[in-house]
Amino acid sequence: MPLIFSSFVLADVLSCRHLICASESAAPIRPVAIVFGAAGAVLTDRVETGVELYKAGKVQKLLMTGDNSRDDYNEPDAMRSIALSLGVPSSDIVCDFAGFRTYDSLYRAREIFGVRSAILVTQGYHLPRALFLGRKLGLDVVGVDAAKRRYAGQAGFNLREFAAIQVAWWQAMVTHPRPKYLGKSEAQLH
Repeated sequence: MPLIFSSFVLADVLSCRHLICASESAAPIRPVAIVFGAAGAVLTDRVETGVELYKAGKVQKLLMTGDNSRDDYNEPDAMRSIALSLGVPSSDIVCDFAGFRTYDSLYRAREIFGVRSAILVTQGYHLPRALFLGRKLGLDVVGVDAAKRRYAGQAGFNLREFAAIQVAWWQAMVTHPRPKYLGKSEAQLH
């Protein structure tokens, strides 16, 4: 992509930064927190932030969305286990096992789980893209930054995010793809 296009896309996506809440306590009440999958400390911090929102009464349900493409890798189950260990009842945790990309997770949140309004939980470098996609998919979303520490390889996250922003913009503004795995409605979280 030409640099001009990339700069325009980046500015368009970053315009969603105003939807990031200053803290968990500043977040509005919403029916659900969408917690995005990852690995390691990044994942742990996302789940802990989602649980903090739940315990503060900011959300009633946690939608754990992530990759489950291999028998030996299951982000939603790992997220569920952490949330359970932190005292969230099983009945308030919903898992999306086909959240392979941010776009897929948000599209499926709307189409499969009936989400219309949510708090998005992920780290600050990822939030503008997630918020942009959520808004373009018609969701009423705000975000909470789940970063509780510095992460090994954090500079790589930012470089990866620049490329991911370009793809996300193209999906939201031009191609509007359906996720590979859609399926039937499973739960209504509105």
